[in-house]
Amino acid sequence: MEAVYVSAWRGKDKSQELERLAALAGEASAEAAHALSEPPSPPAPPDLTAAAFFDVDNTMMMGASIFYFARGLAARKFFTSSDLAGFVWGQIKFRLGGRENKEDIKTHRERALSFVAGRTVAELTSISEEIYDELMADKIWSGTRALAQMHLDAGQRVWLVTATPIELAAIISRRLGLTGALGTVAETRDGVYTGRLVGDLLHGRAKAHAVRALASREGLNLKRCTAYSDSANDIPMLSAVGTAVAVNPDGGLRDVARARGWEIRDFRTGRKAAKIGVPSVLGAGALAGAVAAGMAYRRR
Repeated sequence: MEAVYVSAWRGKDKSQELERLAALAGEASAEAAHALSEPPSPPAPPDLTAAAFFDVDNTMMMGASIFYFARGLAARKFFTSSDLAGFVWGQIKFRLGGRENKEDIKTHRERALSFVAGRTVAELTSISEEIYDELMADKIWSGTRALAQMHLDAGQRVWLVTATPIELAAIISRRLGLTGALGTVAETRDGVYTGRLVGDLLHGRAKAHAVRALASREGLNLKRCTAYSDSANDIPMLSAVGTAVAVNPDGGLRDVARARGWEIRDFRTGRKAAKIGVPSVLGAGALAGAVAAGMAYRRR
């Protein structure tokens, strides 16, 4: 009986630690997003307490942004194409198999962003600009882009919320004319990446923490805000706002949206869904899996 109590206590400790890391990631992302966002041109938006939050992968963009980012980095010899292919295949099996355990999560978190250790923020930002132009600009869903513009036209601020590195997320936001972005924050010292994360990936519950933290900083009323996503992983974020919209939803989110009366928007066709199937399965957690784990593996 004592062993059962010990096991339960340890499980509780691990859960609390994951929640602490998620909260830390959310706070760090909100702080960085607030610092990176550009102030609105005068006059200020008329609706200052409402905003919209958009997931990126398969919501704003066809497929996974980190997949295109990885392709761009491979082309620039950050790692080889064979490395990329191997880790992409590993992630496909991982995502389709659904065999996610706590040790896997810990390993991915520890490896996340190790590939940028020693690189400068300026270098990665410049490379991200190039990769967006080369591989991402034509992958934006026009329907989702129109939804974002609808909020902007109403005088509301629009933020992206993604597990993608915040530097890349900020570039996507800027190119789309949005307010800013919440993304995964990598630790830096004197403008150089250490290879460690601040907290955790901005994924799942961490996104909800980030949205709440940003709302507090920006004076937003979450009941008047709207969130958009394709994934059941983002239900915490969708549940944190007054209006939730499922965009190109996976099966789990579609079921929840129907049960809760959330609006559903689907901009896919059968052909497009087939084309983006491989990148899409990388969406949640691919930051640590397809890119960072690849470089960490090569360095072992």
